[in-house]
Amino acid sequence: MALLMLTMKQQQRPLRTWQMQSQHARFVGTDPASDEVVLMKILQVLRTLLLTPVGAHLTNESVCEIMQSCFRICFEMRLSELLRKSAEHTLVDMVQLLFSRLPQFKEEAKSYVGANMKKLKMRAGGMSESSKWKKQKRSPRPPRHMVRSPSGQMDPTQSSTLSNNNLSGGVPFIEQGLSTSSLPASDSAGSSISSPTTTDSGLDTCSKATSREDLSDLEQCSSSANTPSISTTLPGTEPGSPDAQSEGRQVEPAQSASVESIPEVLEDKDSIAEQSDNTSVHDMDYVNPRGVRFTQSTQRDGASLIPYGLPCLRELFRFLISLTNPHDRHNTDAMMHMGLQLLTVALESAHIANYQSLLGLVKDELCRHLFQLLSVDRMNLYASSIRVCFLLFESMRVHLKFQLEMYLKKLMDIITSENVKMPYEMKEMALEALVQLWRIPSFVTELYINYDCDFYCSNLFEDLTKLLSKNAFPVSGQLYTTHLLSLEALLTVIDSTEAYCQAKVLSSTAQQDQSETLLAEGEGSTKSGTDTTTDLSRQSSTNGMSVPQTENAPVCPPTSGHLMAEKMKLGRQDQGDNDAVEKRPPKKPQRFSTCLPDSQELMEIRTKKKLLITGTEQFNQKPKKGIQFLQEKGLLSNPMDNNQVAQWLRENPRLDKKMIGEYISDRKNMELLDSFVNTFAFQGLRIDEALRLYLEAFRLPGEAPVIQRLLETFTDNWHKVNGSPFMSNDAGFALAYAVIMLNTDQHNHNVRKQNIPMTVEQFKKNLKGVNGNKDFDQDMLEDIYNAIKNEEIVMPDEQTGLVKENYVWSVLLHRGATPEGVFLHLPPGSYDHDLFTMTWGPTIAALSYVFDKSLDDSIIQKAITGFRKCAMIAAHYGFSDVFDNLIISLCKFTTLSNESVENLPTVFGSNSKAQTAAKTVFDLAHRHGNILREGWKNIMDSMLQLFRAELLPKAMVEVEDFVEPNGKISLQREETPSNRGESAVLSFVNWLTLSGAEQTGLRGPSTENQEAKQAAILCIKQCDPEKLITESKFLQLESLQELMKALISVTPDEETYDEEDAAFCLEMLLRIVLENRDRVSFVWQTVRDHLCHLCVHANESCFLVERAVVGLLRLAIRLLRREDISSQVLHSLRLLLMMKPHVLSRVSREVAYGLHELLKTNAANIHCTDDWYTLFSLLECIGAGVKPPASFQLTSTTTDNDTGAQSDSELSSHHPSELSLDRGYTSDSEVYTEHSKTRISRSTTDVDVASSGWLVVGKDDLDTSKTAPVSSKAQLNHPLVNQYSLTLGQDLGQHDTKSLIKCVETLSFIVRDAAHVTPDNFELCVRAIRVFVEASLNGGYRNHDKKKSHKYDSKSRLRKKAGGREKEGGGSTRRGGSRASSQRPSRSHSDEEEDEGVPASYHTVSLQLLDLMHTLHTRAASIYSSWAEEQRHLQAAGRKIEADSQTLWTSCWCPLLQGIAWLCCDARRQVRMQALTYLQRALLVHDLQTLDATEWESCFNKVLFPLLTKLLDNISPADVGGMEETRMRGCTLLSKVFLQHLSPLLSLPTFAALWLTILDFMDKYMHAGSSDLLLEAIPESLKNMLLVMDTAGIFHSADSRTGYSDLWEITWERIVCFLPHLREELFKQTVIPDPVPSPSRDRAATTPSRSASIPSGVSTACPAALPRSQSQSQCPLQRHRLPAGQHHPRSPQPPPPDQSDRLQPHPPSLPCRCR
Repeated sequence: MALLMLTMKQQQRPLRTWQMQSQHARFVGTDPASDEVVLMKILQVLRTLLLTPVGAHLTNESVCEIMQSCFRICFEMRLSELLRKSAEHTLVDMVQLLFSRLPQFKEEAKSYVGANMKKLKMRAGGMSESSKWKKQKRSPRPPRHMVRSPSGQMDPTQSSTLSNNNLSGGVPFIEQGLSTSSLPASDSAGSSISSPTTTDSGLDTCSKATSREDLSDLEQCSSSANTPSISTTLPGTEPGSPDAQSEGRQVEPAQSASVESIPEVLEDKDSIAEQSDNTSVHDMDYVNPRGVRFTQSTQRDGASLIPYGLPCLRELFRFLISLTNPHDRHNTDAMMHMGLQLLTVALESAHIANYQSLLGLVKDELCRHLFQLLSVDRMNLYASSIRVCFLLFESMRVHLKFQLEMYLKKLMDIITSENVKMPYEMKEMALEALVQLWRIPSFVTELYINYDCDFYCSNLFEDLTKLLSKNAFPVSGQLYTTHLLSLEALLTVIDSTEAYCQAKVLSSTAQQDQSETLLAEGEGSTKSGTDTTTDLSRQSSTNGMSVPQTENAPVCPPTSGHLMAEKMKLGRQDQGDNDAVEKRPPKKPQRFSTCLPDSQELMEIRTKKKLLITGTEQFNQKPKKGIQFLQEKGLLSNPMDNNQVAQWLRENPRLDKKMIGEYISDRKNMELLDSFVNTFAFQGLRIDEALRLYLEAFRLPGEAPVIQRLLETFTDNWHKVNGSPFMSNDAGFALAYAVIMLNTDQHNHNVRKQNIPMTVEQFKKNLKGVNGNKDFDQDMLEDIYNAIKNEEIVMPDEQTGLVKENYVWSVLLHRGATPEGVFLHLPPGSYDHDLFTMTWGPTIAALSYVFDKSLDDSIIQKAITGFRKCAMIAAHYGFSDVFDNLIISLCKFTTLSNESVENLPTVFGSNSKAQTAAKTVFDLAHRHGNILREGWKNIMDSMLQLFRAELLPKAMVEVEDFVEPNGKISLQREETPSNRGESAVLSFVNWLTLSGAEQTGLRGPSTENQEAKQAAILCIKQCDPEKLITESKFLQLESLQELMKALISVTPDEETYDEEDAAFCLEMLLRIVLENRDRVSFVWQTVRDHLCHLCVHANESCFLVERAVVGLLRLAIRLLRREDISSQVLHSLRLLLMMKPHVLSRVSREVAYGLHELLKTNAANIHCTDDWYTLFSLLECIGAGVKPPASFQLTSTTTDNDTGAQSDSELSSHHPSELSLDRGYTSDSEVYTEHSKTRISRSTTDVDVASSGWLVVGKDDLDTSKTAPVSSKAQLNHPLVNQYSLTLGQDLGQHDTKSLIKCVETLSFIVRDAAHVTPDNFELCVRAIRVFVEASLNGGYRNHDKKKSHKYDSKSRLRKKAGGREKEGGGSTRRGGSRASSQRPSRSHSDEEEDEGVPASYHTVSLQLLDLMHTLHTRAASIYSSWAEEQRHLQAAGRKIEADSQTLWTSCWCPLLQGIAWLCCDARRQVRMQALTYLQRALLVHDLQTLDATEWESCFNKVLFPLLTKLLDNISPADVGGMEETRMRGCTLLSKVFLQHLSPLLSLPTFAALWLTILDFMDKYMHAGSSDLLLEAIPESLKNMLLVMDTAGIFHSADSRTGYSDLWEITWERIVCFLPHLREELFKQTVIPDPVPSPSRDRAATTPSRSASIPSGVSTACPAALPRSQSQSQCPLQRHRLPAGQHHPRSPQPPPPDQSDRLQPHPPSLPCRCR
C-alpha cells in the first residue's frame, strides 16, 4: 500500500530495485523442493509486479527481464512440472496484460523504437561455459551504398537511419545479436525484396543520438497516460476503442508438452547483424558461476523513467514468433507449442493490425513459420498453428492477401492429399479450419472478390467450393466426419446468405411499417446507419463488466492480465487515437471501377480472367500463339503494343519463365525487349541487385548472342536511370557479364570440380581498367563479390527446397507491397447473389447425397434445413432453375414416383425420411411457389401418385357436379361387384396356384400396413396439398402458367396416365382457374385450348369428357360476372357445339343442368346476340336433340389440330352481319333464313319457287346429293324453310328427357323475368320454344322410337368399358388393382329408370311451353313498345327497334301462334284442348286488333289452315271422340276469326281465294268425323258465316243480272259439293238450279274445274293448306277410323309410317277443290 501511495517518479526506483533483486537474488541450493518453493515465490512476486497498477511504471527493459525470467523457469526441464506450469500460466497472464494494453500505446518514431531494452534470447543448454566468452566473428559489413525499400525505390531516409544505427555501435549492456538458426544466411537475412523494417535489425537498435526533446515528450505522455487512478469500480470499455472487440476473451490454459532438450534462457539482445552464426557477449558483462550477470548501466536518468510501451511488446512478439520457427534446431516441440499458445493469447487480446512494426512481423516471419508448421506431423503443433492462422486471418486478412491465398492452398493440399501416411485427423482439422474461416462474416465474399475476381490469383472460392462438394460425397458410401464437415462448410455460405436475405426482408418490412406509421402520425425520423467499415469480426464485448473494489480493501493481483489492462485504462484521454486507422477510406483495387463493383463488372472480369488463363496456357506452349489469341479476344491491342505486352509479361505469374526468355530475346522482338526492361525500377539499385531482379523475371537462354542482347539492353537502361555512374555503357555491360561469370564460377558444381573458385582479389583484377580504362569502386566490387558468393543468382522456379521456398516467399511479400496486394474488405451480404449462383449446384448435390445416405436424424434434419435455406435464397433472388432443381431432388426422396400404387401407402407410411421429404416439398411449394417452374411437373406427378393410392384428403377428390343431388361427385371410382363376379373362376385358379405367403397377403392388410397407411394419410394431411390450389392466387403469373402447363400435360395415354389421372388434373386446373379469376384473362386461352382438346376431339363419351364439359360450364358460371373475360368465356361455350353429336348427347344432362345454373345466375351479364345464339343453340341441341349448327361441325372436323389453335374470334366467324334476319318467321314477302348458309341441318335444296308457286320441303321429295351452299342473298330470294308449316322443319334427334325438362325450365326462367328478355334474345327465345314444342309433341314420341335402339347400346358400352379397364388394371402395377368400371352407370342417360314418369313429365313440359308462348304473346306488344321507347331515349346505334303491328306479327305473334297451333295437333287430348284454348285467347286478344288485312291473311295461311290440315290426320287413333271435339273446336275457331276480322279481310284482292279455301276445309271436316258432332257443327258454322256475309252485302252486286256477285256463284258451286241443300234452307228465294246435280258425296265426280269457275277479276294468290297426296282422294283419313268407343291410351302412339312425311302442308298457287 505504501508503494501505491508514492508518486510515479518515486515509484519507479523502488520498482526497479525490487525487480532486480527478485530476478538476481542469490541463494544457496539445498533441497530441490525448497529451491522450487523459492522460485515459486519469485514467480509470484514477478507476477504481482507486472499485474498491479504500479506495474505500469516498469521500463521496457524491466518488463523484458521479467518475461525472460519466467521463460527460463518455463523451459528448464529439470524443474518440476508444477513449477513449469505455474510459470506458463504466469506468462499467459503477462502476455494477456501486455497485449490488452496495446491500444493504450502509440507507435513511435522508428529511430526510438526498441531503445533501452533487453533482447529476449534463447541458448541451447549444451553449450560450454567458456563458449560464452568467445568473441563473435565479425559479420560482413552491411552495404554502404544503396539500400532499397520493398518497392525497389531508393529510400534515402531509411538508408541514413540504418547507417547511423549500424555505425553507432549500440548500447554497452546489449549483447551482440545471434542467430543460432541452422538456415543459411540468406534465410535469416531475408530476400532481396523484403523490407528492412520486417527484420529484427531495424527495431532492436537504439540510437544514442536521440534528442532529449523526444525523450521528454515520450516520458510526459507515457507518465500521464499510465498514472494509475484508484477507484472503487472498473467501468466498461469505452465504445469505439480498438480493444473493445477483444475484451472478455477467455484464455485457453496452456497445455503441457514434452520437451526434448533443456534450454537455458539468457538475458540477451540481438545485434544489428542477424547473419551471424555464434553468440557473443559484451566484454564489459560478467556472469558468475551461479548464472548471475553483472552489467554496468549507462542509462541516463531521463530514459530510466520512461514506462514500458510498444517497444517491449514488439520485442516480446518477435521472440514469440522466433519460438515458432521449425527450422531452428534449438526450438524444441515444447518451445514451439508454448510460443504458439502465447501468440494465440496475444492475438486474442489485441488487434495488432494498426501497428506497422508488429504487422511487419506478422506478414513475414509469423506467417512463414506457421505455414511451415502445417507440414509437421505433430498434431499439437499442427492444431495450434491452425488456431493462430485463424486468428490472423480473422482480423488481419486485409493486410495478408497473398499469405491467405497460400494458407488456403496448403489446406486444400492437405484435404486432397492421397498420402497414406497422413493422419485422418489432419484432414479433419484442415476441414474444421475451413469451416471456421467460412463462418467469418463476409469472408467467403471477400475470397470471391479478391481472388476469383483478380486476374492473377487463384479461383479460391470456386476451387474450394468444388473441393468441399467433392469431399461431401463418400466414396465408400459411409459418412465420416470429413464428409459432414465439407457439407458444413458449404452450408455456412448458405446460412450466411440466407440470414442476410432474411434480414433484408425484415428490414424492408420494418421500413414499410415505419413509413406507414410516419404517414399516420405525420412525423419523420432519421434512420441511423451501421458502420460496416471495421474488419474486426469478434463481437465478444464485456461492456457491462465491472470489478467492485472498495477504497480500503487490500490490493490483490487481478485474476487475469486482461482485467488488469482494463483497470489501467481508467483515466486515459486518448482512447480514440487508434481509431483513425480504422476510418481511413479503403483502397480500391485497380481492376475495379469502384470499391463495390456491380455483378456485371465482376462477370466481365471473370470472363476476361478465363481468357487470360487460356491465353497464358497457349503462350506457355508457343508464345506467338498465346499473344495472337489474346489479340483476337481483345485483351491485347492489335497491332501489338509493346508496352502493353511487356507489362503483361511482367505481371502475369502464371507465365513460363523459359518462354518469356525465348520470346523477348527473339531478334524480331527488340522493341518489346526495350519495353520489357523499362518495366523494371532499377533506380537506386546496385548493378548486381538490379541484375538479380532482372534475371528473376525470365530464364536466361544459353546462347551467347542472346545473352549479349539481353544484357546490353539491361545495362543501357540501368546506366541511364542511375545517372550514368560508369564511364560508358560498355563498362556496365562488362561488369554485368562479369557478375554472371562470377555467379557461375562460385556456384556451378562442374566448374568448381575443375578449378578453385575465384577470390575477391581475382575478381577485382579481372575488372581492372574496364571502366573506361579506369577501375571500378573497389568497395563496390567487394560488396558485389560477397553478395554473389553468399547468395547465388538463380532461376528460383527451377530450384527445389529452401531456395525455391525463399524465392516464392520473397515474391509473395513483394506482390503484397504492390497495388496488387490491396485486399477489399466488404460489408456482410455483398455479392450473395453471385456466390449463391456458384455454390447452389454443388451444395444441393451434396445435401441430396447426405440426405439419401444418412440414417442419423440430426444429419437428415441438417440436410432439410439446408434445402429450406437454399430455397429461401433462390426465392429471394428469383432463381427459378435452382428452386426447380431442389424440388426435383426432394421429389425423388419422397419415393412417391418410384413405388407402385399398391405398395405406396405401406412404403411411404413406414419411411420417415420420405415423409420428411414430402413435407418439405409441399412446404417449399407453399412458401416459394412463385419461382417454381419446371418443378411443378414433379409435384403434380407426386400428387397423382397420392391420388391413385387414395391418400389425398377427401376434399381434393370430391368435385362439383350439376346432376348429382348433393352437388358433389368423387373422382375415385369404386370397383363394381359385377366385375368381381365375372372373373370368379379365374380368381379361384389364381388362388390355387399362389404360395402360402402370397395367400396370407391376399387376406387383407396387416396391422402394420394399416398403421403405415394411417401414418401416410396423416403425413399428407400435414402437407396440405390443397393449399397449392387455394394459394395459387398469390403466384406470379409465370409460375401460375407453368403450374397449369404441368396439369394440362397429363392426358390419357397407354403408358403413363389414364382417364382418371387426367380428370383429377383437369379438376385441379379448373379450381386453380377459379382461384385466379382476377387475372383469368392471361390464362384463359390456354385453358380453353385444353378443354377444346378434351371435348371436341373426343370420339366417344367418357368420364373425362363429362368432367371437361362440366368444368367448362362451371368456369362460365363463375367468370361471366367479370366483364373483361365474359365475352371470351361465352365464345368458348361453342366448344360444346363443336363436339361430335353422339358425344354431346351423352353429356346432355350435365350441359342442361349447367346451362340452367349459368342462366339463372348470369342471364343479366349476357348482352350480345352472338352469345344468346350460342346458348339457345346449346339448349336446342341438348334438350330437343337438334343437331349442332353445321358451321361448328365443319370448323371442327377439317383437321383435328385446327380447333386447338383456333381462337374464340375465329369461332364467331360463322355469324353473318344480317342479324336482323335471326328469327324463325317472316312475312309473306320475306322468308325465314338461318344465320348462315351452312346452318340448316336438314337435307334441303332450293327449288324454283317463282316457276312452281310451291315451296317443296320433305326428305322423300328431294335429291339431297344436289345440295349446294347458297349465298345470303340467294337465301332471301329462294327461301328454304316452309313458312306455311307449323313446324320449323328441324330434324330432331334423340334427346334426354331430364335434359328437355331442365331446358324448358331454363327457358321459363328467362321468359318469365322481363329483364332477361331483350332485343338480343327475343327471337331466339321464340324459336327455342318452338323447337321444344316439336320435341315434346305427343309426349316426345320421336325420342322413344329412337331411344329403343340405343338402350342396349349404352349398357353394352359400359360393360365393355368396365371389362377393358379391368384388363388394364390387371396388367399394370402402376394402376393397382382393377378399379375399372364407373360408379355411375346412370350417367349414360338410358332413362330406363324414368320410363314410368315420362308421360307425366312430357305433359307438364307441353303445358309449360303453352303457358310460355301465351305469356310472350300477350306481353309482346308492351315489351316491344318499351324497347322502342328506350332506344329513342338512348339513341342507340345498331338495329332499329320498331313496335308497329307488322314487326310484332312477323317477329313474335305469328311464330308463337304457329307454336301454339302445333300443340293443338298433339296426340294427348288434354294438351290439345289446352292448346286450343290458348290459341283462341291469343287470336282474340286485344293487341291483335291492330293488324291489317295482309297480316290476317297471313294468320289464316300460316296458322289456321296448317292447323286444320294437320288435324285431318289420324293424330290420336285411340282417342276418336277427343279428335272429333278438337276438329270441331278448330272449325269453330276458324269461323270466329273469319267473322271477327271480316271487314279488313274484304279489302284483300285475294279474299275470294281465302273464302274458297275456308269452304274447302268445311268440306273436308264434314267427312272427317265418325260421329255426328262435325256433321252438326260444320253446317252451323257455315250458315253463320254465310248469313253475316250476306248481311254485309258481300254477295250482292248491282251490275249482275241477278243482283249477286260472281263470288256468290262460286261459293255455291263449292258448297253444293258437300251441302247440296244448304242454299235452299238459307236463301229459298234466290236458288238457281245447279248446272250439274250432285247425287252423291263423291267429290271426284262432281267437282267442276275450278279454273273455269273463278271469275277473271278475282285473284287466286291465296294458298291452300292440303298436302299434295291428299288432294287426289276424297278423304284419306277416313280409311283409318277407329271403332266408336275406343278410348285414348295413356302412352302416345306415333303416326302411321306413311303419314310421317305429310306433316307439312304445301301452299299451291290456286285454291284447291275436290276433284
